[in-house]
Amino acid sequence: MAEMEQVPGPGRPEATSHAAIEQAAFRLFAERGFDGTTLDDIATAVGVSRRTLFRYYPSKNDIPWGQFDRTLESFRQILRALPQDLPVAEVVQQGVLRFNEFDPDADPPHAERMRLLLETPTLLAHSVLRYAEWRAVIAEYVAERHGVAPTDPLPETVSQVCLALALSAYVLWLRDPGPTLAERLDRSLADLRAYLD
Repeated sequence: MAEMEQVPGPGRPEATSHAAIEQAAFRLFAERGFDGTTLDDIATAVGVSRRTLFRYYPSKNDIPWGQFDRTLESFRQILRALPQDLPVAEVVQQGVLRFNEFDPDADPPHAERMRLLLETPTLLAHSVLRYAEWRAVIAEYVAERHGVAPTDPLPETVSQVCLALALSAYVLWLRDPGPTLAERLDRSLADLRAYLD
């Protein structure tokens, strides 16, 4: 199918993009470290004002997370799109695996992004907030399937355990990229399901 020509919308043209900001920021993070890089440094590297930067990301801590809100919405859609006659645990496992698929040619590379998120002390508190949003997607789905509130023990526990398994898989993958992230994550989730059966 032929690509349609992109016609600019009304109003001012975009000054930059999420991708351009992330690429510049990650270059600076690699050179100066996360803490040694300011928002002004990033804005200058992208060629925009600090104010424009804030239109794309509410804080420097949000830049390594990319467009996480958008991916959370995709995660909700993934869980709802999977066959609902499957056991909840299988849907969650497949959903978590699909959520964690990434473009191997992404810029910045996914491993670089995750290493920064997992190994930068300054980002850990902010990451807890983002992880809570991720866990909420799972808790809402499990709660809906079981007819309980997302704050009930089952959905809360499932979401916490899935996060622990995902983070563990990432840590192991970053340490030794031999087995793929998907293989590590699938194995962890399958082992847990086997243990619980």
